[in-house]
Amino acid sequence: MSYDTKVEGASERRLTLKELPPDERPRERLLQHGAHALTDAELLAIIIRDGTRKESAIDLARRLLKEFGGLRDLRSRSPAELATVNGIGPARAAQVLAALALAHRLGERPLTKGEGFTNSRMVFDHFYDRLRYEKREVFLCVLLDAKNRVLREVNISTGGLSAAMIQPRDILRSALAESASGIILVHNHPSGDPRPSPDDIEATRRIKEACDLMQLRLLDHVVIGEEGYRSLADEGHL
Repeated sequence: MSYDTKVEGASERRLTLKELPPDERPRERLLQHGAHALTDAELLAIIIRDGTRKESAIDLARRLLKEFGGLRDLRSRSPAELATVNGIGPARAAQVLAALALAHRLGERPLTKGEGFTNSRMVFDHFYDRLRYEKREVFLCVLLDAKNRVLREVNISTGGLSAAMIQPRDILRSALAESASGIILVHNHPSGDPRPSPDDIEATRRIKEACDLMQLRLLDHVVIGEEGYRSLADEGHL
């Protein structure tokens, strides 16, 4: 939504964020309701801080997201590319990319040995920021001890835009080398839709059969997308 007002004797201008009602200002809404209540454009507007004579910071943020195809592609752009957008410039480009880089580093936090997973939501919370913007399908395996504590994480495959090629032997080799008692599988859908595909379900079935032969527990297979996650264990496929 755009916020326009007319001042008698002056040309039409756009309201600044400070001139908006308090309950419509992104910063005040974040402080009152939390970041989850704001859109990507509103969060980006807080980082940009100021708009231009023709656009508020929110409108500028919306245009930036539209021109670069959303946060996923925005994060991969160079400062020079962002700076070419009218109203951004080098300083604001640096602010935006610094904020996105911090978020990405947070998502890259490696698993700590001894850390435990007790449900699929914990798996999603840990891996979401790291995988949500990946343009390729990444397949990970978390190796666990007998008490479901993390031994280490293994990148099994990084595939093309549509699918990662998964072989049960690669998972079993890693598990045996670490003397793991259980595993959790995690992969992303670059499309953003976390619903398991027939191939996901079939691959999980084959991996489960191989794990059973080796007395290795397959606790879950969590599929992560921009829209959320799905757990094959929660949905009865394990």
